[in-house]
Amino acid sequence: MQTLEDVKNKETKAAVDYVNEVFEMVKVRNPFEYEFHQAVNEIFDSLIPVFSKHPKYMEQGILERIVEPERVVSFRVPWTDDTGKVQVNRGFRVQYNSAIGPYKGGIRFHPSVNSSIIKFLGFEQIFKNSLTGQQIGGGKGGSDFDPKDKSDGEIMRFTQSFMTELCKYIGPDIDVPAGDIGVGAREIGYMFGQYKRIRGAYEAGVLTGKGLGYGGSLGRKEATGYGTVYFVEEMLADKGLSFEGSTVIVSGSGNVSIYAMEKAIQLGAKVVACSDSNGYIFDENGINVETVKRLKEVEYKRIYEYANEHPHAQYVEGCSGIWSIPCDIALPCATQNEIDKCAAEMLMANGVKAVGEGANMPSTLEAINIFLKSDILFAPAKAANAGGVAVSSLEMAQNSARLSWSFETVDEKLHSIMTNIYRSSVKAADEYGYPGNLVIGANIAGFTRVADAMIVQGIV
Repeated sequence: MQTLEDVKNKETKAAVDYVNEVFEMVKVRNPFEYEFHQAVNEIFDSLIPVFSKHPKYMEQGILERIVEPERVVSFRVPWTDDTGKVQVNRGFRVQYNSAIGPYKGGIRFHPSVNSSIIKFLGFEQIFKNSLTGQQIGGGKGGSDFDPKDKSDGEIMRFTQSFMTELCKYIGPDIDVPAGDIGVGAREIGYMFGQYKRIRGAYEAGVLTGKGLGYGGSLGRKEATGYGTVYFVEEMLADKGLSFEGSTVIVSGSGNVSIYAMEKAIQLGAKVVACSDSNGYIFDENGINVETVKRLKEVEYKRIYEYANEHPHAQYVEGCSGIWSIPCDIALPCATQNEIDKCAAEMLMANGVKAVGEGANMPSTLEAINIFLKSDILFAPAKAANAGGVAVSSLEMAQNSARLSWSFETVDEKLHSIMTNIYRSSVKAADEYGYPGNLVIGANIAGFTRVADAMIVQGIV
């Protein structure tokens, strides 16, 4: 199987020169934004065969335009903690591309958030959203606020301050944020309440991931995790494999991880490990996902508490060690770059058959190349974790129609969307001469839909 690097050796000099020239421009214009550079590099490499076959994309300057956000907003977020002390955080929103619909992408609250993180996430979101087949453009937002160990009152005051500024730039037909790391139903609820108060109107479609009582969709909290497993299920089936009887590792213990575990277990797998930012638990009898749900979604506790309730489980400090556990299927669902070259080599040495990315860019380029050069099946994030934004789009549709669909209806639509994403990625990879390479296939399928829309809309 060919790798991303092999592309450069095959395609025409004009296409290679074009991609290299634009990438150098990106690095000069965005110094020290290494996560953003990584995301751009991974996608650009995949697109060389497209530019070689269809020079119109070069002639129209699509790369120069698509890599530059349509709008970047950075703002101050002042709030008071429970002691009455004033705290100040930074807020961000990048509205990257609206060629196929209003900006759509999550809000992340985490100390690591900066302009590079938000731009890499927003850039990836363009292609992920395109792959869903829905009418949604790419955007992302967040803050360096750390919700860990904060009281409900502190989180409410922070999110209200955050929304007081963000509300100037969003709307149901402009930009529709959702949750991400550190932003769940509680935070979405506080933000929606503040938006409604400021606007003086009930615009249900301005945020997705809402509670069921005020415009949320059944199946939304499960969507990213379920969608990842549905995509990997299709990938496995093409090789005569399945989740049935497989040993699975799922990193993280947030929303994506919990429901990836739940769906994998429903399909007959045994999930033996999950993690948080402090460490991981290993349960050779299989993780009890209901315990994890209660600890993380209801009690907001750390994952080590699991071992207190299940004495046969082992808690290990340091989350990176989770990749040393032998497994058939690995689902990285925590954060970016959690699987590096060393972790990928450990997974390969322990006989992993498939890796499905539930988080955003959880594998480094070196790790991806290891997977692609081996017989390991690899499901890239922008395709495999698109289920969350796909159901967010379905939530927007329900809000527009003032209807609520059943869980079964939403789940059926999600399953169909993930199957279509897999098939379109396979088709694009085959069409451009890289059969089985879902990284290239997903990037090309996502890119061409947006690029064609940009061309017909003119130089805007």
